[in-house]
Parts: sequence; C-alpha cells; structure tokens
Amino acid sequence: MSETIKKFLYLNRKAPYGTIYAWESLEVVLIGAAFDQDVSLAFVDDGVYQLIKDQDTKGIGMKNFSPTYTALGDYEVKKVFVEKESLEERGLTLDDLQHLVWEDEDDDWAEKDSIELVSREEMTALMEDAEVVFSF
Repeated sequence: MSETIKKFLYLNRKAPYGTIYAWESLEVVLIGAAFDQDVSLAFVDDGVYQLIKDQDTKGIGMKNFSPTYTALGDYEVKKVFVEKESLEERGLTLDDLQHLVWEDEDDDWAEKDSIELVSREEMTALMEDAEVVFSF
C-alpha cells in the first residue's frame, strides 16, 4: 500500500488569544506532520501575532501555548512563511518573532531557520501551489 503525500498549507489569520483558532491550527499541524505529510504554515494578518516572542498571557488568564512552536522542527515542519506586509502593517519586524529552527541531518545537524519572510504576492503563489489549504 503506497502512501499519499499531500501538500498542506495551514493559513493562520487570527490573533493567538480570544479564539481557539490558533491553538487548533497548531494541533492540526503537528498531527499532519506526524503522519509525514508535506506541511507548511503561513502567517498573515493578525496571525503574525502568534509568533511574537516572550508572550505574557497572565493578564488574560489563558495558558501561553506559543513555546509549542519551537517543537515544529522536531516534527520536520521546516516551512514557516510570514507575510512581510502583515508584519509591517502591525509595526513588527522579523526580530519581534520567535526564532524557529530545524536540524539538517544532511549538513551535520546544523540548525537552519524555519521562518521565511515572503511578500503578499509570494504568499498568494504558496496558496495556489498547495493541494490543501486550511484557514484558521
């Protein structure tokens, strides 16, 4: 029995707290990656806030799940795309985001960056290239 590998793109548009979308997206991504699918994450609009480093959720009484993003590399999730215009519109830069990495076994286990900054036009192309797009 042959395995069917699909190209999944998980599109994150919502802020990390106030709804369950961000947490559910992260859970589904990890499940898809565990089943050896071709998994990519994309962060646009308020979804870019999900990757902000040093989140403090004490004031809203919710658990901070953002450290879980650092486990993506362990699940072979290497493609994390952040829309440049969404960051700029919110006064953010790549330096405001968590540093996510994966280890390249073909390069003596060197750590490589997972996050790639892409333009809105490039993001559209990524969505068109995916076989399945889940929007959260």
